[in-house]
Amino acid sequence: MRLRNLIIVTVIVPLFLVLMIFSLVAITSLEDNVRSKLETEVQTISRAIGTSLGYALTRETSESLQQTLQSAFSYNRIYGAYVFDITGKEIHGLGLGEALYDAEELQAVVEAGEMRSDYRDDDGWTYFSSLMPLRAPDGTILGVLQVNRLNTGIENYTGFLSLLALVAFSLGAAGIVLGIWWMFRRHIERPLSRLLEVMERVARGERRQRATIQGLDEFRRLGLALNHMLDALAEKDADIEARQRREIELERRLRKSRKLAELGVLAAGVAHEVGTPLTVIEGQAQRLERRNAIGDDERRRLGRIRSEVQRIVEIVRQLMDLGRQHNVDKERLALDDLVHDARQLVEADLEARDIRLEPLLPDPPVTLLANGQQLVQVLTNLLRNATQAEGVRRIRLTARRRDDSLCLTIEDDGCGIPEADRPRVFDPFFTTKPVGQGSGLGLSMVHRIINDHGGSIGVFDSALGGAGFEIVLPLEDTPHERTPHA
Repeated sequence: MRLRNLIIVTVIVPLFLVLMIFSLVAITSLEDNVRSKLETEVQTISRAIGTSLGYALTRETSESLQQTLQSAFSYNRIYGAYVFDITGKEIHGLGLGEALYDAEELQAVVEAGEMRSDYRDDDGWTYFSSLMPLRAPDGTILGVLQVNRLNTGIENYTGFLSLLALVAFSLGAAGIVLGIWWMFRRHIERPLSRLLEVMERVARGERRQRATIQGLDEFRRLGLALNHMLDALAEKDADIEARQRREIELERRLRKSRKLAELGVLAAGVAHEVGTPLTVIEGQAQRLERRNAIGDDERRRLGRIRSEVQRIVEIVRQLMDLGRQHNVDKERLALDDLVHDARQLVEADLEARDIRLEPLLPDPPVTLLANGQQLVQVLTNLLRNATQAEGVRRIRLTARRRDDSLCLTIEDDGCGIPEADRPRVFDPFFTTKPVGQGSGLGLSMVHRIINDHGGSIGVFDSALGGAGFEIVLPLEDTPHERTPHA
């Protein structure tokens, strides 16, 4: 059952039933009181003139009877007075209602010797009539006095008034119930329905729904409380999502770190196994190169052999560094100095390919806690990769503060990185360069260094049209955020 109907059934209807019963009892009491007053008046008048009429019957004088009966009409609303003998025959009478009783009823009063009153109808009129025995001074009953009072005035309309009051009460009650229903619907049911609709939409997943603050103070406060609760839930959801993203990122970084650690273990074993053969090859090639008996072509080939051996050694060293757990020695450094040092290292590549570097650094300068040599290596690798990309004529390096972090972006206007290659750009040995022009370990080293600093790095499409790398580094030391190495 709806709240509106429940209130009407359990509160309003019982209240009006009690009021209606009380009103009916009051009207009935009023009617009984009026009738009782009427009866008392008629009986009092009958007793008042009864004694005089008894003496008049004793003297048998018609003039005394007539005068006494006429005196009864001096009372209010007495419309008939008659005197009958003991047989029921009329002796004298005045007014209306002569034939209200027959002779047998009159004789019964004589036999009973007591007053009798009753309501009688005659010719469309209602009378209250009183029959009283008339006694001689010695107590002998000589006749019967009948006094009639016409039932007019308020006592004649008490029934009609009762009905009218009942109808008026019913109409009033219906109006009040209708008014309460309308007020309940407008000021209680509709606001509750709006709040319920908001909660249902939120339950269906529309988390941005909010209640409209309007209506009575109670509903305004309820709407505000609901909105505050939804805002708190939204904050909790956002916090949970952020935590989930961080956990996913940490898990991803942990997997990559484990992968690199396993690769480092493998590289250490490879380095141990191939170290001696490589040393022998390097030594023999060097000895042959010093001989005067060989020609220039052979000496050039021996130099190529030694160069490739050094390249193998360097790759093995990078693999071992990639998988090894590092303790980063940090110090307070100015970002402008780091960018300047990295620019100096790639200046020759920029000039050779006529590429413009646009550093956009914050003012005042930002300082961060980091290992300068490693961050310069990160910036150098990313800038050098951009200079080696096809079609690059412009590189933009942007830095800005984001809460307690520093956000670095390096973008170019080249051809960009294909969508399919982005998940693999930080994997060891992944490269898009021709064979022999890259080991595929540069971005892996960049990822490892940023990870050791407690930061993150990602790839995006640059607004310049090419590739973009975003680096987020904490400005302060946050060892609790570092991803552990296996």
